[in-house]
Amino acid sequence: MKKDEEKLRKAIIDACRTMNALGINQGTAGNVSARHGDTLLITPSGVPYEALAPEDIVAMSLSGDYGSHEGKLAPSSEWRFHLDIMLARPEVGAVVHTHSPYATALAICGVEIPAVHYMIAAAGGPTIRVAPYATYGTEALSRHALAALEGRSACLLANHGVIATGPSLQRALWLAGEVETLARQYHLAATFGKPRVLPDDEIAVVVEKFKRYGPRQMEAAGAKDAQKTAKPAPRRQRAAAGKGTGRKRGASSGPTPNGRGGKKR
Repeated sequence: MKKDEEKLRKAIIDACRTMNALGINQGTAGNVSARHGDTLLITPSGVPYEALAPEDIVAMSLSGDYGSHEGKLAPSSEWRFHLDIMLARPEVGAVVHTHSPYATALAICGVEIPAVHYMIAAAGGPTIRVAPYATYGTEALSRHALAALEGRSACLLANHGVIATGPSLQRALWLAGEVETLARQYHLAATFGKPRVLPDDEIAVVVEKFKRYGPRQMEAAGAKDAQKTAKPAPRRQRAAAGKGTGRKRGASSGPTPNGRGGKKR
């Protein structure tokens, strides 16, 4: 297993544990997948997240026989909609499925989330739709989910839960949390009266603004990689560069940029 694949497998496990720690999922109810080249890496079926190891993550082909997989464990029972979303939406790099309480409660009632807050634009439009109910793991559920996700990056599943997608695992997990927050806000607002819904044209404006909003995983990763690959100058060059500064050995170099003697915050 190459280092980049192992790193992504570990990130999937971390995402699973994080969504439970955040309270947007319970036990092994949810599942997580991420694209790795022409492979879909997905959580296995029925294994507690605390017990997962990188080698337990199941690899499914995105270019070979439909539904084929490698590994000692079976893929999540919801592998079908994960796979179908990846096949239909090449811009999607990760899928996070949760059973978050407030969003699932709305899904149980068949109530979509309207634009009661501008953050709904993070899901790509003025509503977060509810896909019709179908038995979990079935082709029908996958078909309903794809329809509800048209022009969107998240949807609710009737009497079931939430699907959140993103170009990266970090973005999909972030969106899953935002969907739950929106559902809770909608529920709380409804207890005070009739929530006011923002117009579609305003949400269209925010959708455009949100193309530059949210986690910057790729930029941060690129910066770290650049730091790792940057090599120090040869000793002679460093010595030459230090000449002419007028600074004697042992002299104080003055305050650090953060003014705290180099101590990180």
